Amino acid sequence: MSSAPSAAIKIGSVVVLGAGSAGLMAALTLKRRLPHLAVQVVRSSEIGVIGVGEGTTAVFPRHFFEYLKLKPQSFYAEADPTWKLGIRFLWGPRPHFFYTFAFEFEKRQPELTRNNGFYYTDEFPWLGPASAHMAQARAFPRRPGGLPQFHNNHAFHIENRKLVAWLERQCTEAGVRITEATVRPERGPDGIAALIAESGERFTADLYVDASGFRSELLGRALEVPFLSYQDTLFCDRAVIGGWDRTTEPILPYTIAETMDAGWAWQIEHEHFINRGYVYSSAFLSDDDARAELLRKNPCIPADRTRVVGFRAGRYQKLWSGNVVAIGNAAGFVEPLEATALQVICVETSSLADSLADSLCEPTPTLIELYNRYNTAAWDDIRDFLAVHYRFNTRLDTPFWRAARNDVAMHAAAEVVEFYRQNGPSVVAGPALIHPSNSFGMDGYLAMLIGQNVPHAKPWNAPESERNFWNQRCRKLAADAQQGMTVSEALKALRSPNLKWA
Repeated sequence: MSSAPSAAIKIGSVVVLGAGSAGLMAALTLKRRLPHLAVQVVRSSEIGVIGVGEGTTAVFPRHFFEYLKLKPQSFYAEADPTWKLGIRFLWGPRPHFFYTFAFEFEKRQPELTRNNGFYYTDEFPWLGPASAHMAQARAFPRRPGGLPQFHNNHAFHIENRKLVAWLERQCTEAGVRITEATVRPERGPDGIAALIAESGERFTADLYVDASGFRSELLGRALEVPFLSYQDTLFCDRAVIGGWDRTTEPILPYTIAETMDAGWAWQIEHEHFINRGYVYSSAFLSDDDARAELLRKNPCIPADRTRVVGFRAGRYQKLWSGNVVAIGNAAGFVEPLEATALQVICVETSSLADSLADSLCEPTPTLIELYNRYNTAAWDDIRDFLAVHYRFNTRLDTPFWRAARNDVAMHAAAEVVEFYRQNGPSVVAGPALIHPSNSFGMDGYLAMLIGQNVPHAKPWNAPESERNFWNQRCRKLAADAQQGMTVSEALKALRSPNLKWA
């Protein structure tokens, strides 16, 4: 089978299989960036939607509000997000540590001789405004007049059903056609010839986007592209999901990632609901025992409001094969430890739209090869980064965590870790060690290595003057953050008629 559509084929039509967040984001991105394309979404009842509360990264708002140039007003009004400044990790030997989107470990203050990472202590587990606001449970600085000072170092917590509803309306307004049908693929010389509905109707296009989730109906099942497992690094393969209606709990401006006996648990903050999920390895814990542990540690969760989802971590060998491009879970999956699911969809859909635009919708074999290289590397980067989370977490001494510390394969992360062990939280080699397209960067690795108190050979005994400056700076950051707005206050301000949108 050819690895690319024939050079004579100019892509003028696209059919997207699947109407979850991946399919709708793909359709919307293609239609917004290439309005001349005929884009149709086929929604099949056989393709389930996981439908859990989702965390995002800062890539998400950049994709929608900068890349696609959508106005945020309707998103806030219809998707009802709350804000996320990062992740609070209950992980490793420290009481907790913060991971932000602000790259605070790499920064250097003019008054100091080394970058921020060398001055980190348990006394002040924040290095800049973002982590200080997280530590004080504040979302944004407070502007004069009582409005929040929004910035670009945030992401969102979103309920999936509300996100999908907003995406569907945006697709419809953009001219995407959405059709209900249960279909089966028909093979052709370039990959897929058509999607055949039960009624006999044929859905045909020049390019097919597989957004069918874990089923990977087109790329995996029909075209039989090999699946590459991440099991040597990521041992978890199941999640038990639950939550409870919010009562008096404050809305936190971050996701919580908490170490559990055979994996970890997330906490995602919605305005009226708290979503909890326990990601675990079935090789170390049964479904019943996982559910029992989650309920024991979260007694607010009604026992009848839990469900178990199974998954396999890995990616397909290539994501664009013939006339099929897979997006989201149809292309690969890793557990949501860094909330990368929607980020990956943003990257895959934007790189697809850019590839089509740059090739005048006549993609060449070399362009498709680069697309595959770029997007498969993005999946591998996430795997490698998550390896650091597992290899160095000493918080619990259970069979699962002993296996993780001993056996997790590091892959490309090994070189970064070795550099850190020899040189401490230096950033001078960051660009050489980590490709610029890696969304975590050296700062992300430093957050996890310093946060987990991984030892290194260059401890910094800062001069007293520098340590005093650092301590005073941290106290001021905390005091300034304490004056900031909580999530509830920011939501109230967002809905105020006094808010002026750009």
